[in-house]
Amino acid sequence: MTGEPEPVPQDGAEHSAEHSAVLREAARELAEIATTLREVSRRATAAATDGAVYGSLHRAPAAGARAQRAVLRAVTDRRGLGYTVTGGPVGALGSKLGGMAGTRSLAVRMMTTSLRLRIAAVCLDNPELVTDPLLARLHEAVAAEREMDALRALCALVKDRGTARALTAIAPIFSEFLALRALLDRNPLNDRTAWLIAGGEAVATADPITGLSNRAIAALDVGEGAARRTEPGPEESARLGTHGSLLGFLTNILVVGPTGRALVQTVTGPDGTRRHIVQVPGMRIGNPDLESPADLLGAFSSTLRDSAPFSRALAKAIDDYGVPAGEEVALIGHSAGGAAVMNLAQDPEFCARHTVTHVVAVGSPIDFKRPVSPDTWVASITNQHDLIPSLDGQGAGSCFDLHPDWYVVDYTDPAHVFPACHSIEHYTANITKDLPEVRAHLDEQLRPYQGPVVRSQLYRLYDREPGTATVTTSGGPVQLPLQSPEGHAFTAYFTADPAAAAELLGEHGRAVRVGGRALVTLHAFENRGAALGDYGELHLGVVVADPDGPRPSRMWRELLPSGEHRGLGTCFLHSVLTTELACAVASEVWGHSASVAGVRVEGDDRAASVTVADTGGPILTLAGPLGRGLPFVRRDLVVYSRRDGTPLRSQIRERGRRRVHPSPGMRLTVGSSEHPLAQRLDALGLDGARPVLCLVAPARSSLRTPAVPLPAR
Repeated sequence: MTGEPEPVPQDGAEHSAEHSAVLREAARELAEIATTLREVSRRATAAATDGAVYGSLHRAPAAGARAQRAVLRAVTDRRGLGYTVTGGPVGALGSKLGGMAGTRSLAVRMMTTSLRLRIAAVCLDNPELVTDPLLARLHEAVAAEREMDALRALCALVKDRGTARALTAIAPIFSEFLALRALLDRNPLNDRTAWLIAGGEAVATADPITGLSNRAIAALDVGEGAARRTEPGPEESARLGTHGSLLGFLTNILVVGPTGRALVQTVTGPDGTRRHIVQVPGMRIGNPDLESPADLLGAFSSTLRDSAPFSRALAKAIDDYGVPAGEEVALIGHSAGGAAVMNLAQDPEFCARHTVTHVVAVGSPIDFKRPVSPDTWVASITNQHDLIPSLDGQGAGSCFDLHPDWYVVDYTDPAHVFPACHSIEHYTANITKDLPEVRAHLDEQLRPYQGPVVRSQLYRLYDREPGTATVTTSGGPVQLPLQSPEGHAFTAYFTADPAAAAELLGEHGRAVRVGGRALVTLHAFENRGAALGDYGELHLGVVVADPDGPRPSRMWRELLPSGEHRGLGTCFLHSVLTTELACAVASEVWGHSASVAGVRVEGDDRAASVTVADTGGPILTLAGPLGRGLPFVRRDLVVYSRRDGTPLRSQIRERGRRRVHPSPGMRLTVGSSEHPLAQRLDALGLDGARPVLCLVAPARSSLRTPAVPLPAR
């Protein structure tokens, strides 16, 4: 039962399809048996470890002992269920210890045989998986539980084909490959994910290699979702469709592109009824940020969760568009956009307002999503060499008919290499040229939406309301958030006497200590092309803890690059800015103690200098060699302040390459000026001090968010 099935000889496409169906049916039956055996094992373990059972043994000691021995043998003896201790606190511990020892249960043997049958079935549809020697070597090593041989085979495949072609080659069996490896390795943390994938029970919520939870990452994607109307460019306007059709909708998705936008249109159908189509591209290209719900993090959470900022932003766009209640809506999405529109289709509140008639998801992981209404027609179009649709754990080898009422097209196209085969361009070309029957069927189903486009509106999507506002200051009106598209940033960290830092902070926060010393910062920025014009700024601050108090359960958040969830921040003791307007904004908007003076930041990868001076002479000079530098992760700066007695929190979000210099040879010199900055530096005892480390970003863009009042404690 544990041997690897031999591939069925290829006697033509029809013969191959027939044998593939037989293998999948056998795999499904074995998977169901394995799931049942696992449940039996769980109950047997519960019976064997039940304290109440042991407490009643005195009533019939001999018979009870025999029964307990029989149950224990059943969950530990290879002639019974194998080593299959599972369920409950004791069972969970026993299962992990058994997994680390490499034991096997009958249920696991059944499920691994099911996975091997599925792989054999996929090989019939993709003969290159058997005939290719490198792929055959990899498959054989995984099936034989030879971890090092499997790793060598995978490295040889990547070296010979490159990463893209290697992923393309194993894509059809990717899910089964991961599940089989997880069940056969000695890591007990990934077993649950392997069972979810192999049993077709639910979306895989953890990494099948390490077993680390994916939901912890998806939970970082927060926001109520927002949408703002935007206009397409001239070239985009010329290419957007003016007549509703399947290819027209797919072309619109191509035109809008993965830019964090979505298109809503209204057509007049053949019967004269107006209907609405929402067209959503996939993941926005670029690094994850805190603005677009369609970024990498948003794509991840849209797959794992039933509701995410991506789908909530789409709902806001549709509401703003003004789709009348009860009118018919079709949702069409590609990649993460397909997952997002499926989340809309399974949102009871959204479906109570609108009649969702059709959902078409192209290259999307939506196997475990279900629309609210049974009348919603769903189509899922996936390429077997596209890895993205299998991110929910179900790939080409799935033996479960999860959606008998859906129109599911899972085709193979070995000519395209991942990630190219995932693009909407390739899917559109496949549907147009290679899948005429699919195109005809989709066109027929979408016939009510074929007609002239009478209205079209493009939306930019956000995680949360952008919050742009115009604030009046003594220096003039300013629009927030404050953006600076270009600039230079330099940060130096010092240690200082904690008593002096506490006296300067007052009620503004509690200084963070490193080796018994308070951590003090100097942030120097040069901003070019900003809304306030070109200006420089320098901030003297003390690193402070979360004003809400210590939260041990949230300490992991302090490691995040994004400041959205971090409590650790900096309280600025004094700020120097080079223009009156920038100074007014710093004091009146963010509540900083601020003054006007000259700020100059210079340097390269070897040395740097920061100079602050006013008419009375130099206030501070920090100069010297930087020492060896290393690339460093970008981290947004959390800033705490007070305005009119109200504690505030804001962020300085940065983009750009950054380097850390852990042993700088710089030295700080405080001038003789009576300037407030010089006085605070003297109070901290920093005259002549050397920084413990420096951060340099020679080319950066930044965004300073509005100040948000902290909740009352």
